[in-house]
Amino acid sequence: MARNDIFVSTQWLAERLDAPDIVVLDGSYYLPAQNRDADAEYAQQRIPGAVRFDIDAVKDKSSSLPHMLPRPDAFAAAVGAMGIGDGMRIVVYDGLGLFSAPRVRWTFRTFGAKDVVILDGGLPQWLAEGRPVEDGPPRPRTPRSFTARLDHSAVADAHDIERAIASNSAQVVDARAADRFRGEAPEPRAGLRSGHIPGSLNLPSSALVAEGKLKSPEAILAAFKDAGVDLDRPVMTTCGSGVSAVILSTALESIGKPTRAVYDGSWSEWGASDRPIATGPAKG
Repeated sequence: MARNDIFVSTQWLAERLDAPDIVVLDGSYYLPAQNRDADAEYAQQRIPGAVRFDIDAVKDKSSSLPHMLPRPDAFAAAVGAMGIGDGMRIVVYDGLGLFSAPRVRWTFRTFGAKDVVILDGGLPQWLAEGRPVEDGPPRPRTPRSFTARLDHSAVADAHDIERAIASNSAQVVDARAADRFRGEAPEPRAGLRSGHIPGSLNLPSSALVAEGKLKSPEAILAAFKDAGVDLDRPVMTTCGSGVSAVILSTALESIGKPTRAVYDGSWSEWGASDRPIATGPAKG
């Protein structure tokens, strides 16, 4: 899949803001250390007509893990109530440029939406270009019908990760910062051990992003190569809680190397369990 199947430009969106078949989503999500309130920022400043999509609200509420995918019926009900229906083109942005928007796009695609794209450069670029914004309560939207069918092959659980590593059937690539991967820095979530999944590789998602945008195909290829990833073999991605892992998956998709699956529970699940962990650099 080419980049123009994943991203749309701010100019493209500005020309189509009033199109009835397009819905714009503010998918912003911030880590606690970033000390930002995504809901408050949405109320204060957003792309006109944008709908707030909070991964911590549309989630599996029976799970103790953060923002796990909900059941298909729950997802369909939630997004239908937002006025998101079958056949619509969905454009997702976030407040960092490129951080949580890929997770939102992956979520919709995993539930069967075909036409989901990311705003290239996100809200920062939109604002930098002086484009219009709105504030206050969002405009009411007419509820629609969304048909959710979960693509189970796109989602990995801990057992899938264990089997992939034991059988060497796929490479597991961790998007967390290198010091967290090596176990040299504490995890931002309480109760998690420090380290990584034994046999996994490390490519911090920040290495693939510059100024809120995905780096060039050449830079993406070089980054994966430097991390020891063989792009001719299957890849599964993981991170802290299943957000930045999708930045890796999106980068691979943009160069025609789609991932096998994203580990939804990621280190939030593995690090809290009694499964084995490793520290130090990757040994893959």
